[in-house]
Parts: sequence; C-alpha cells; structure tokens
Amino acid sequence: MTPGSPKSAASGGYSFSSWIPKLSIMDRYLVTEILPPFLFGMALISTLLLTAGALFDLIRRAVDNGLPFGIVLRVLLLKFPEFIVWALPVSVLLAMLMAYSRLSSDSELIALRSCGVSTYRLVLPAIVFSLLITGFSFGMREVVLPEMNYQSTVIFERALDREKPTFRERNILYPEYRESDRGKILSRLFYSEQFDGQTMQGLVVVDRAEDGLSQIVVADSAIWNPKKNTWDFFKGTIYIVAPDSSYRNIVRFEHQQLNLPRTPLDLAEKGRDFGEMNIAQTREQLEIVRLSGDDQKIRKYKVRLNQRYSIPFFCLAFGVIGASLGNLPRRASRATSFGICVLVVFAFYSIFILSDAMGQAGFIAPLLAAWVPIIFGVFAGSLLLIRAAQ
Repeated sequence: MTPGSPKSAASGGYSFSSWIPKLSIMDRYLVTEILPPFLFGMALISTLLLTAGALFDLIRRAVDNGLPFGIVLRVLLLKFPEFIVWALPVSVLLAMLMAYSRLSSDSELIALRSCGVSTYRLVLPAIVFSLLITGFSFGMREVVLPEMNYQSTVIFERALDREKPTFRERNILYPEYRESDRGKILSRLFYSEQFDGQTMQGLVVVDRAEDGLSQIVVADSAIWNPKKNTWDFFKGTIYIVAPDSSYRNIVRFEHQQLNLPRTPLDLAEKGRDFGEMNIAQTREQLEIVRLSGDDQKIRKYKVRLNQRYSIPFFCLAFGVIGASLGNLPRRASRATSFGICVLVVFAFYSIFILSDAMGQAGFIAPLLAAWVPIIFGVFAGSLLLIRAAQ
C-alpha cells in the first residue's frame, strides 16, 4: 500500500519521512478546507484593523495638515504588514473553526473516525499549519515590521516638517543606584536640559560618595570623549559638599574631564519605540536601562523582550483551540463560528493584557507574563481536544 493511498492516509500507516515531501490525500483535503477561510479571515481582519487602527486617523491628520495623497498611501502601505501580522492568529482560529465545523456538520469527521482515523491525527494538519504561520509571524516581526514601522514614522513626521529625531532632545535624566545595608540607594544623578545629537547642554550631576562626601557639578555643556572614555565638561562649577551639608570646596573651570559612564548618551541616542525595534535592538536597550537601576522600566523592557518570542505563538494557541472546538460533536453554522471566534479572542487577549500588566507591576516574572496566554491557550485547547477524542 503506497503512502498516498486513501487507506494508508486513514490509518496513518506510513513512516514519518515518507509524508514530509508529499502530503497524504487526507492531509491535502484538510489543508484545502483550512486555506479558504484562513485567506478570507486575513483579508477581512487585516482590513478592519487597518481601517480602525490607522486609516481614519491618518486621513484626518492628512486633511488637517494638507498632506499629499502620495504620502498617505506610502504610510498606509508601510503600516499594512503590521496589521496583517496581527490578523494571523485570529485568522488561524477562524479557519480552524469553520473548516472542522463544516466537516463535523456534514458528518465527514464521523466517516473518517469510522475508518480508524483518531481525532489527534485529524488535528495534526491544523497543528502543523499553525506552526508554519507561527514561524512566518516571527520572521515578519523580527525582520520586516521594525524597519517598516520606523520608516512610516519618519516619512509622516518629515511630511509634517517635524521629523522625529533619532535621539531625545530634552530632559535626559539618568539615575544610578548602588546596593547598601539599607537597600538600594541613589549614588549618582545625571541631568541634561537639552541634547542636539552631540552636545549635552545645561548639565547638573549629583555624585553621592559612600563616605558621605558628595559633589555637585554644574556646567553649560558636555561632550563624550570616545578616545579617553570620559566626559569633557565646559564652563562650570564643582561644589564639594561635606557630610554635614556644608560646602567643603568650590572649583570653577573652563574645561574639566570627568570619569562618568557613557550611559546617559546611550539613553539619549536611542529614539525608537518598541514596535520599531527587533530582538537585538530591544536587548541593547534593556542593557542600557538596566544600568539606570529603574526597576519598573527594567521590568517593562524584560516583558517586551519576552513577548518578542511569545506573541508569534498566539497562532499555535489559536490553532489548537480552533481545531479542538471544531472537532467537538455539534452542528455549527458560519455565524456560530464567528461568534465563538469573537468570544475566544476576547478571553485570550484579556488574559494577555492582564498578564502584561502583572508582569510590569512585578507581581509575576516577565518570562511568565509573556507566556501565560500561550500556556493557557494550549492547555485549554488540549483539554478540549481530549474531550473531542472521547
């Protein structure tokens, strides 16, 4: 009996290697049932997301500022892949529900089971399909979306004559902490009023030493010296403060080199949002923020970094849930499938928002906060699958 024959497809009687390059008749049939509702869901959901998430607001801002149609079209084209990627998980869920519900309503699943095909074997094509979409989603989020989101922002801001700089222009604040027997305390505070991309202006640096002796540096400007890995401060004053809060010494200078970390410059130079960074860039930003000792901001970056890995697996979770629900013995119309899809999406993304907030607040670990929705979705889908198989 050949691997592609109906009997072999129904009984699963072929080796793992034989069906990788060539799908069985049953697998091809299930894929042809899954693909049309998946493509329909992609077109519908991505268009709705684009309309609700960008189109109306972009047109309103374009009309208010007199932007040409070409700019609006370019921004929309650059934004569209992001909404396609966000539509992937919901489209997978909708496709599984509609495909398997249709097979169940026409008693085709019963016929396949009567031939010896288990429920687990029936959902295998759905799982493999979901994993492929998961890989596609990860690649898009890592390679395509960060640069396209950044370019859309640059084009729109440039058209409005207020191009977003690649650095922070005002109020660069960098606190540095150290551990002590009293817990974490502030050891240094670096503040710059303005930054033009090269020179910090209006600086105040408060340096609290461990022996109680502190110094306050006030300067008109400062630049980073890459050859000596120090800061060059210009036209300023250094106030040496004794432990009893009295001035120990005052030093005025025209040029003074201070051995301070480069981190304030790194913080000022990083101007991209989370949606404009890939995993490597997010890691770099996390290392910079980690030096500041700001626990809340560190937790936020850790959660976002872990979500870079977890969010593509929404497709797998939705695939398991959709295939399991579709295999339950019931008769469902397309309207019912849409209704179930809406309820599942609402519950899933509610868990996602809640776990994200708990992770940033420190109630659960960032790794767990990113993966709780996936764990919940796969676990719930597995329970439904076991029930359908009984």
